[in-house]
Amino acid sequence: MKKKAAFYTLGCKVNFCETESLQVLFEKAGFGITGFDDRADVYVINTCTVTGHSDHKSRKAIRRARRRSPEAIIVATGCYAQGAPEQIREMGQADLIIGNQGRDKLPGLIKSLQGDTVLDLVVSHKSGQGFELLPPAGRRGRTRGFLKIQEGCSHQCSYCVVPRVRGPLRSMPPSEAMLRARTLVDSGCRELVLTGVHLGLYGVDLQGVSLAGLLKELETIPGLLRLRLSSLEPSDVNGELVEQIVDSKLICPHLHIPLQSGDGEILRLMNRPYEPVEYLYLARWLKQTIPGLSLSTDVIVGFPGETEKHHRRSMKLISDIGFSGLHVFKYSPRPLTPAADLPDQLPNQLKEERSREMIRLGEQMASDYRKQFLGTVQPVLVEKVIPYAYGEGFTPHYLRVRIETDIKAGHWRGREIEAVLEAEEGSYLTAKHKKKRPGRKPGRRADQRK
Repeated sequence: MKKKAAFYTLGCKVNFCETESLQVLFEKAGFGITGFDDRADVYVINTCTVTGHSDHKSRKAIRRARRRSPEAIIVATGCYAQGAPEQIREMGQADLIIGNQGRDKLPGLIKSLQGDTVLDLVVSHKSGQGFELLPPAGRRGRTRGFLKIQEGCSHQCSYCVVPRVRGPLRSMPPSEAMLRARTLVDSGCRELVLTGVHLGLYGVDLQGVSLAGLLKELETIPGLLRLRLSSLEPSDVNGELVEQIVDSKLICPHLHIPLQSGDGEILRLMNRPYEPVEYLYLARWLKQTIPGLSLSTDVIVGFPGETEKHHRRSMKLISDIGFSGLHVFKYSPRPLTPAADLPDQLPNQLKEERSREMIRLGEQMASDYRKQFLGTVQPVLVEKVIPYAYGEGFTPHYLRVRIETDIKAGHWRGREIEAVLEAEEGSYLTAKHKKKRPGRKPGRRADQRK
């Protein structure tokens, strides 16, 4: 009987992309893929360590797998496994601990496990190491695919453990990125999301290579409808990249650019390389240059030393910019980071209060942004269909839309459907299908008419 492997992913889009590649790796080794709540012979937990809560959730997932199948092999991989393998060993639940390197040999390593010995294969990152080339992840039936093209980070933000667990900057060669992109499109993906730990610095370790240049190449792939960027640092948004976005027919007008704080003193304590006014000018320039731009961000509340005045400045800047989405994180001390040793660490209750206030602001801004599009016609790339009810997907601006339908509409999946956006319901918009009139040429997209 074919052995089964189950996977559980925590954290960022990079982790999800890696998990999909690991699933392909296991399939090639003869494993069947099953759900994490099902009985399996092997459970692979791709962990995260960006916050203390992420560590807790990673440990919880490992224990859950062990309870589900006491005789199974439990594998802990990813950032928490890389940064704190000793904590996982002390749990006594995992059979194999491997960080963010050497995972291409994982199925063979599992087969070599003997007895009750815990195999710890975590090794430190070093300069000059290559990009981890896991198998291309082209899973049939997926409308949106993630393509990891960059790894590692050189920023030393005082709160962040990522450079330690992800290692130095390194990029996937453009030829390999193109090959994997074609694999994803051939498998049915119509939208590709480029991901990386420090995506904007893609190509700095390769001669004559840049993110803008790769985007231009990717646009030549037949069958690809959309390109989307996962996250960019403010300092990496340059004229060449913005010009490529403006001139492109495929790159979505949606950028995620972390702010982290709207106060200059806190940004300096965070070791972030910009001032609030610089970010403000960047946001205004982007909104003026890219019509209808959807601009989302990350913000940390409750950083050590953050006073009520700092928090108010941050709230005001964020409100002045008017983001389409706000991801709010409560500061969490990370081991071996400078911020963990800073004085004036804030109590959890205060961090919780500021988090709730910031989340409410983010929800209001997101609603305001969505409402701008009511009454317009937008293309929706349909990702799932509930027959005789609705088709659901995203616009280029990353607005979730449900298009009402009285037909089976199975043919909608993977296609861009023109929709008239009518109303806001929670975090998504409802719409009606704009049917083309016989003999008429299709009109331009609403965002092209602005």
